[in-house]
Amino acid sequence: MEGIVHRTVQVNGISMHVAEKGEGPSVVLFLHGFPELWYSWRHQILYLSSRGYRCVAPDLRGYGDSECPRDVTAYTVFHIVGDIIALIDSLGQEQVFVVAHDWGAIIAWILCLLRPDKVKALVNMSVVYRPRYPSERPTDVFQAVYGEGFYICRFQAPGVAESEFARVDTALLIKLFLTNRNPRPLIMPKEGLRDPPNTQITLPTWLSEEDIAYFASKFDKSGFTGGLNYYRALDLSWELMAPWTGVQIKVPVKFIIGDQDLTYNAFSTKDYIHSGAFKENVPFLQDVVVMEGVGHFINQEKAPEVTEHIFDFIKKF
Repeated sequence: MEGIVHRTVQVNGISMHVAEKGEGPSVVLFLHGFPELWYSWRHQILYLSSRGYRCVAPDLRGYGDSECPRDVTAYTVFHIVGDIIALIDSLGQEQVFVVAHDWGAIIAWILCLLRPDKVKALVNMSVVYRPRYPSERPTDVFQAVYGEGFYICRFQAPGVAESEFARVDTALLIKLFLTNRNPRPLIMPKEGLRDPPNTQITLPTWLSEEDIAYFASKFDKSGFTGGLNYYRALDLSWELMAPWTGVQIKVPVKFIIGDQDLTYNAFSTKDYIHSGAFKENVPFLQDVVVMEGVGHFINQEKAPEVTEHIFDFIKKF
């Protein structure tokens, strides 16, 4: 991580930690997911900064060394996208390339809806864009399809998931999340999480104990409430986004997903992508890459390949 500069910027009423490397005229802005940090983009930052790009990766609101408001209502997509717009402005940029994954991908899609003028092109991973469903709240849909045990449903009650996470060593919890390769919907046990005795997880080659220690140290400091509040604000964000019902994404897009990703194997996402419906809602979608044998945390698991996909796309602009 040598040469990566860390600083704090004031954006949209909060303090945001930003990791940055490179001095090129074009900015690549990286948006991470749950439960991750700017650090998830370490490989992409090093590569693209060496190719003449200025790489900027924040800890999003509620994560790591960025400010973590306690109130759930401070985590609507308006708040989070507002943070990103203010960050782009603070960089002195009219437009940036955006690269995002998981919750970061959701925020990137909303950014493209609200302020397409700010996005030169988008590389999004794992979470497809779906137009707002006008008649049912997201959490009602999740519960109807997958039941109360579905992780997003279990995350809704303030403090409950935090209490369960607190029963498990943070480093072990991060390992369990990042190494999960079950493509089926994530159902949390009714009895809650426990710290299993003598649990040994062999890390894959793309994760080191040092990586786990970094993630764990930051979540030990900030807790998980900030990241969980993104899920708890889902229905409020759905209400606020009513004026954008049915609106298409109108920026150039490349989409990357693993075929073992739980998001690829849920909610008919596979059919949605390959039937052409995804392209109808994202008319400037230029490429879809489905990586075989790859799970959810694709930008870390297949870092060299994903980075090449990013570079091959953004260098066109």
